[in-house]
Amino acid sequence: MIRKWLFRTAILATAVGVQAWLRTPSRSKPRRLTYAPAPMSPEMQAVIDTLDELGGKPIETLSAAEARQQPMPGDAMAKLLAGRAAPVPLQISVDKRSILGPAGEIPITVFTPPGEGPFPVVLYFHGGGFVLADAGAYADSAKAIADQARAVVVSVDYRRAPEHRFPAAADDAFAAYEWLLAHANELKGDLRRIAVAGESAGGNLAAGVAMKARDRGIFPPLLQLLIYPLVDNQTHNSSYRRYADAKPLNRAMMEWFFNHYLRSRRDAHDRYAFPNKARSLRDLAPAVIITAEIDPLAEEGRNYARRLQSEGVSVAAEHYDGVTHEFFGMGALLPQARAAQAFAAAELVKVFGEVQRS
Repeated sequence: MIRKWLFRTAILATAVGVQAWLRTPSRSKPRRLTYAPAPMSPEMQAVIDTLDELGGKPIETLSAAEARQQPMPGDAMAKLLAGRAAPVPLQISVDKRSILGPAGEIPITVFTPPGEGPFPVVLYFHGGGFVLADAGAYADSAKAIADQARAVVVSVDYRRAPEHRFPAAADDAFAAYEWLLAHANELKGDLRRIAVAGESAGGNLAAGVAMKARDRGIFPPLLQLLIYPLVDNQTHNSSYRRYADAKPLNRAMMEWFFNHYLRSRRDAHDRYAFPNKARSLRDLAPAVIITAEIDPLAEEGRNYARRLQSEGVSVAAEHYDGVTHEFFGMGALLPQARAAQAFAAAELVKVFGEVQRS
């Protein structure tokens, strides 16, 4: 009897103790943190306000076809510039052509600086979440790189989802890289000096090309320029929480992009779909990584830079405050964009110059 009484007393004491522990404020469940969005620069705010005025609908509520008809940040920038004196045009020639890819022809746009060459070459992939946009929508970025790095920029119109889901875009990206390794001289390019670059989803493709070149043992790019790259599919880190409702990119849009891009849950773990899923980042090409403050992708870009460095890859990284996703091509309006373009070009010139002198 005494033993049963002691046993029951112990059970009761334990239950009372657990309840007290749960009620203790210092032991209570951590409350959900809220984050105040960072302020935009005046110039960036003007772009976002103008984008609102253009009356686009939330991308995540639309079909892919409908989403492609919505105004983009570039449209807002064009409207803002319409009433201003036209800037001096860059002396960059533009040539549209196509190359053979794994599923037929891949359109490319070649941006070439003045001169005879041979020039270094940058293989560039546009953004748009694998669903939206094309090389034309990101022409300002490509032209800026061609002008400031004195390089031929080859912008690739890879296949888009959901009509062509993963790995279609990744396959096109690598096919374009293999083509360039053999044909750069046809574009006034130097076969020894080739880099890859991309914005957002394009940064994903550029990182994937660098990884696939390593994995397949072929000539690697000299540099991977990753501009607010999409390298993972985790949507609950600090920047996703803080900028869940940001413009022009938010969490709901990112989930919409993933749903359109991936074929299955298995794809979500593929290193060529999301480079941060790779077991190892060792022996990859040196990286230049640019991130924007007001961007759900900011934290994963910075984390990817740190991971590359921890695994022995040379990284130069810059983070720009007061600007949003898509800012890089807005040099005509944003001082941060001009600074980011100059930073990227300087890093490209540095690595290209080292090869040219060798």
